Amino acid sequence: MEYIYHYSSPLGGILLSGNDTSLTGLWFDGQKYYADTLTGPGVERLTPVFEQTLDWLQIYFSGQDPAFLPPLSPRGTPFRKEVWDVLLTIPYGQTRTYGEIASVIAARRGLPHMSAQAVGGAVGHNPISLLIPCHRVVGADGSLTGYAGGVDKKAQLLKLEGILTGVSRGRFL
Repeated sequence: MEYIYHYSSPLGGILLSGNDTSLTGLWFDGQKYYADTLTGPGVERLTPVFEQTLDWLQIYFSGQDPAFLPPLSPRGTPFRKEVWDVLLTIPYGQTRTYGEIASVIAARRGLPHMSAQAVGGAVGHNPISLLIPCHRVVGADGSLTGYAGGVDKKAQLLKLEGILTGVSRGRFL
């Protein structure tokens, strides 16, 4: 059974999706690829995994690093899941570039290099925003490139984590 739950965050509405055991989606209302991994309309219900997710979100939006994750089961291709696994290693309050993530994937696969653009595509299709921290990925020059939820939200999330104090020409300070 697939369940959904609507949450009102400080940055706008969020839709959660999940099953009996794990979170399968988290999207800001109106974001690119909104709810694209839902398999049906879902039953609106506050499940135990959603309660864990709401606890995580409350801690996160208070400006603190939640020291836990609810069970996650993002739906995607093996490559996308590999990229999302790397995203989960980016610590709260830090960023990585698309190129750095591509280097990690290449090393894991024993390849001399990996396309940062391919990584960018996988990052952009992350179905569990915030918890799988795609907002912590920046351009090679430090620019706040792309975010399915909107670059304005990305900037607010980075500011919340103490990474971003201001923006100058699309780069964070």
